[in-house]
Amino acid sequence: MSRRETIAKLNDQLRARVGVPVFLGANEPQLGTILMTHGIMALEAEQIVDVWMRVRSFSAFTEDNDPYGEHDFGSIILATGERVFFKIDYYTDDSFSAGAEDPADPAKSYRVLTIMLAEEY
Repeated sequence: MSRRETIAKLNDQLRARVGVPVFLGANEPQLGTILMTHGIMALEAEQIVDVWMRVRSFSAFTEDNDPYGEHDFGSIILATGERVFFKIDYYTDDSFSAGAEDPADPAKSYRVLTIMLAEEY
């Protein structure tokens, strides 16, 4: 698997955890954390669950929204017409003190998946 494919796979694994409890096995890495902005948290409960489901299942990656093939950004439109973005940033660990040098290595990277309204970007 190429470096890009490895990063995309790790990002997809983190997105698959949005909105669901995750019980990590002894050898399974904690890939990162998931954050939602105030705008997302202000939505109705049903809309938040819809956002979670759509971020988890997002597969419309194209050259325009995913030029590096890492599955680290996406955009969805809610039934209300509001646009939601999700993006993944890479840090060395959960202190967020420095950017990760190798996001393809889960032992050397910590992901932060942020879900936000487009107007909050």
